Amino acid sequence: MKAAVLRGVQELVLDTVPQPTPQVGEVVVRLHAAALNHRDVWIKGGHYAGLKFPVILGSDGAGTVVEAGPGVDPSVVGQEVILNPSLDWGHSEKAQEPRFSILGLPRDGTFAEFVSIPATQVFPKPTHLSWEEAAALPLAGLTAYRAVFTRAGLKPHERILINGIGAGTALFALQFAAAVGAVPCVTSSAPWKLERAHELGSRAGSLYNLPDWSVEFGKHHGPFDVVIDSAGGPGFETLVDLTASGGRIVFFGATCGNPPEQPTRKRPHPHGSNRGSCAVQNHGWLATVGIARRQIENQSATPGRKGTGTRVPRPMGLRRRQAQGGTGLRQPL
Repeated sequence: MKAAVLRGVQELVLDTVPQPTPQVGEVVVRLHAAALNHRDVWIKGGHYAGLKFPVILGSDGAGTVVEAGPGVDPSVVGQEVILNPSLDWGHSEKAQEPRFSILGLPRDGTFAEFVSIPATQVFPKPTHLSWEEAAALPLAGLTAYRAVFTRAGLKPHERILINGIGAGTALFALQFAAAVGAVPCVTSSAPWKLERAHELGSRAGSLYNLPDWSVEFGKHHGPFDVVIDSAGGPGFETLVDLTASGGRIVFFGATCGNPPEQPTRKRPHPHGSNRGSCAVQNHGWLATVGIARRQIENQSATPGRKGTGTRVPRPMGLRRRQAQGGTGLRQPL
């Protein structure tokens, strides 16, 4: 089969490799679509823990089951499925066990014609999603769901600030927050992203690359009960200032590096979260798919409301991203 194989740092090649054979408890899926995550970019550049070569990248995908291994009900063959890339999370919802991993490193992933994966990790493809949309949902959708609900415990009518709305996880967090009746606000470095976020349900937005942007924004729209961030860096202190006393800040990355200072004069409750983690017994996974479906049903049931359905993976427009060379948006291969 054809696959995108990473043979070393920055050595990604299209190669012919053996088609996988399912082991006990596994299935082989013929992939119809796969989605690119920033995780793949980091791995390709050598900026990720546990590197091994060669490896087939790709965490997200959707396709048709073509083979069932020993111990798997053969009736799954022929089913259209979406993949849950979170492997061996463990038994505690609080944190993953040491054996936890994500599809695409160290296990070969979805940038190929076929992928082998435990049968427990495949679920019926939601009929309301295209192949591309289904493939783009899992990793960012699960990460956002865990951040917004499992860790932050967002409730209806609470104010939530989502930092960096161009990121795939941020887009899901926005739509999930809008779906449950919270009051989502966003930040970005690009006006067009703020406009698109408004169509997806944000109540207000601000350009974080403007001087002192947080002063007026916080005065009119804050303080926030929940803040979602994956950037870290020097701007993290501003997010603390925008958080209500006793509010919750959830972060699951530091694409801008570590914050230079950790302000302690305010008392929010910081929560770390894990990329792609799922709650015990796939509760978070099933809820992620379910909330996406409810968003689309609500859209069709609300005359005149534009752009509120959960649309993946094109919430910000793939053509515009490709033309501008932006980063952080998820797209099918």
